Amino acid sequence: MASLASPSLLSSLTKSRTGRVSLVVLSYSCCASRSFRRAAQCNTGSSVANRRVFLGIGASFIDQLVRMASGSGGVGRYLVASARPRQDASPVEQILKNVDWPEKFPFKDEDFSRFDESSDLTFYNEPRFVTHIDDPAIRALTDYYSKVFPPSNTPGVAMLDLCSSWVSHFPAGYKQERVVGMGMNEEELKRNPVLTEYTVQDLNVNPKLPFEDNTFDVITNVVSVDYLTKPLEVFKEMQRILKPSGLAIMSFSNRLFFTKAVSIWTSTGDVDHAWIVGSYFHYAGGFEPPVAVDISPNPGRSDPMYIVYSRKQMSA
Repeated sequence: MASLASPSLLSSLTKSRTGRVSLVVLSYSCCASRSFRRAAQCNTGSSVANRRVFLGIGASFIDQLVRMASGSGGVGRYLVASARPRQDASPVEQILKNVDWPEKFPFKDEDFSRFDESSDLTFYNEPRFVTHIDDPAIRALTDYYSKVFPPSNTPGVAMLDLCSSWVSHFPAGYKQERVVGMGMNEEELKRNPVLTEYTVQDLNVNPKLPFEDNTFDVITNVVSVDYLTKPLEVFKEMQRILKPSGLAIMSFSNRLFFTKAVSIWTSTGDVDHAWIVGSYFHYAGGFEPPVAVDISPNPGRSDPMYIVYSRKQMSA
């Protein structure tokens, strides 16, 4: 493992699977620990970022985290339903059922630090006309969209694709009067055929969304929620600009630019990720209880694909 500990390799490992990358990160940063959580100093060139390292698997990790956040000290009730799921049930789909959320958001600022804290505008300056999940995962996401989106060409429907690029994975031929893309690279956004308009904005610098209240029927985000350093601010903004009962769909896999993903994501697994995204909806306020869906097309043989979605409350 010592041969892996070089800054050049660290910066070259980009869209890698989360589990494998976490091992490299822990070795490089000398943060490896058998304790559940610890503060670590991780040198990233000229900057030093504080990062909590989470070493847990699935619901057991989340149970421990939220019990610590609630001050129970590991004794007392579980705050996440931890009953063993049915053999044929996806653990990801179980993790957001019957959740008794802690009173306060359980994550700290350092949980949203990254190994590369340089400007995201610089990182995304060059267009990447590639897809970040494999074809089976893309088809699974497109099929899911076809089931939950409003019918194509529905009068008055407006949609927002957050962290958009040159492709949004919408069903073939799908159109609405207004489909807005918000992303980091203008050349990519210009190439996206489903967008009727676009805007370039770094949500990690400015999470304020430039839209009126109650504007959109649907907000999508594809494999990018793991890069948000101010997730609660962004989710509060999503709630504000959604129409009552409007749908927000966060999709993710286990592939990422790990130097730009936040600490809480790179050091946890798929089940934890569903709970983390669900917590963003819950603590933002004004959303219905979030739901996790496992749409992985070929478990173990292609990229996994997960959805966490929620709707804006009618009374919000």
